[in-house]
Amino acid sequence: MSRYDTDFSKMNFNTRAIKCGDAPDPITHALNTPIYETSTYGYETAEEYDQKLAEGAEWAPGVYIYSRTTNPTADALAEKVKALEHSEDAFICSCGMAAISNALLSNLNAGDHVICSDDTFMCTASMFADILPAKGIETSRVEILDLENIKAALRPNTKVIYLEVLSNPRLKLANLPEIAKLAHEHGCKFIVDNTFLSPYVLRPLDFGADMVVHSGTKYYVGHGDALCGVVAGRKEDVDRVRYYSDNLGCHISSFDAWLALRGVKTLGLRVARQSANALALAKWFEARPEVDYVTYPGLESHPQHELANKMFLHGCYGGMLCVHLKGGYEEMAKFADATTIPPVATSLGDVVTLMFPKSAYGNLIRFSVGCEDVEDLIADFEKAFEKMKG
Repeated sequence: MSRYDTDFSKMNFNTRAIKCGDAPDPITHALNTPIYETSTYGYETAEEYDQKLAEGAEWAPGVYIYSRTTNPTADALAEKVKALEHSEDAFICSCGMAAISNALLSNLNAGDHVICSDDTFMCTASMFADILPAKGIETSRVEILDLENIKAALRPNTKVIYLEVLSNPRLKLANLPEIAKLAHEHGCKFIVDNTFLSPYVLRPLDFGADMVVHSGTKYYVGHGDALCGVVAGRKEDVDRVRYYSDNLGCHISSFDAWLALRGVKTLGLRVARQSANALALAKWFEARPEVDYVTYPGLESHPQHELANKMFLHGCYGGMLCVHLKGGYEEMAKFADATTIPPVATSLGDVVTLMFPKSAYGNLIRFSVGCEDVEDLIADFEKAFEKMKG
């Protein structure tokens, strides 16, 4: 047995992130997985090709016919995802919305009904408000912190309950075990978006979710340089997602898959630092007289703080932090404009701290806290508050 045949999947998180899915290239012995920049794959004989076509139609692992369908670079990343999510299978696609759309569409048909949290990413919101209803799929948006709301929304044709475990942008934390139990009692699939936390902080499949999706662009990639979508769960469910993605053309480029494969190796290291920084900033902001309130699951003031302590891993609460200043839009804008370290930008999960002033959400400022020295971030924000007084 080769050293490269070692089963790393039962080892600790950072070892799995670094070792699973990677082995020297069998031809060149290159240590890093190559970028397989090819559209198609060649075989010796018609018989061999027919056999591969048949195996590919059954989604057999390691079969490569066309890179819209499967690619070795993306498959290496999927092996890491399986190990980190505790899933039977995983699939990599072009972006987070591709992961969400295919997870939903592979489980819903015209005449079905789906329940979704009322606090989600804006494109997810438009999926439920417009795209799904236009295709004959009934949707209900509910406040998921109260299980009675979900119970009241259930119908005989309800097929899926979908939510963001830590919601965007208000950082509501869903009670996964209770909602999973409710979903399965009613024969529903439970699909969870875990983009805001990453598998280092929480693994939804361990709490009863049927599928977990991520915008892998965020914490999986971690460097703001690639688009990536992740779906993980049972093989039969993930194969259905593969089928839809193949038909809809939601494949990831091999270069983006390679960037994600590189980025995920430091996921645990990054998220640990981001979480520590976010907690320090949350406590600092909460003590500032200019601040109305701070939302962060690591604070005792967060309504689901105790639930976070029960579900979260590694003593981390994630890198997402929301701050609401006293006053209105003018105060929010003055503060944001006076800072120098974080760019005003969308997205999250980057090693760089990102700041998103959200006027549409009552002038909330959403921070995706990065890996800078937290003392420098605090000094920058202190100076911004001082400039506001001038």
